[in-house]
Amino acid sequence: MPTLEIGDHLLVDKSIYKNTPIQRGDIIVFPMPKKPEIDYIKRVIALPGDTIEIVNKEVFINGKQQDHSYSIHLDTRVLVKGTSPRDNFGPIKIPDGNVFVMGDNRDNSYDSRFYGFISTQTVKGKFVQIYWSWDRKTSSVRWNRIGKSNK
Repeated sequence: MPTLEIGDHLLVDKSIYKNTPIQRGDIIVFPMPKKPEIDYIKRVIALPGDTIEIVNKEVFINGKQQDHSYSIHLDTRVLVKGTSPRDNFGPIKIPDGNVFVMGDNRDNSYDSRFYGFISTQTVKGKFVQIYWSWDRKTSSVRWNRIGKSNK
């Protein structure tokens, strides 16, 4: 959230990575670590060979600070390294055949900071577009979300 919300129904391209490599910024679907029967969706932040480090909530790839305009931080606290990997992590190099993923809601996301890398072999596809969105709280269609993509 807010890029994707509960009630969004997504189109996922399951064949794109047969001909195209995964890129930074792609939103991918993969089996949830430790519960592979559940599909999980997160944004690719770092690729094989990259070194990622998070310092006080700021993401650095190969020593360069990233501008992730899509990310949000709702918690003003900064958790110190050793307490939690949420706000301070790494540096760590991404091994071949793996990617590092994070949720856009950075303070409330269970992602690679907690469960490690995602094997590119397990990626099921790439998020393309929201084709339907239902708000169960108001029992109404969220028309403004239909057609939204990662662009």
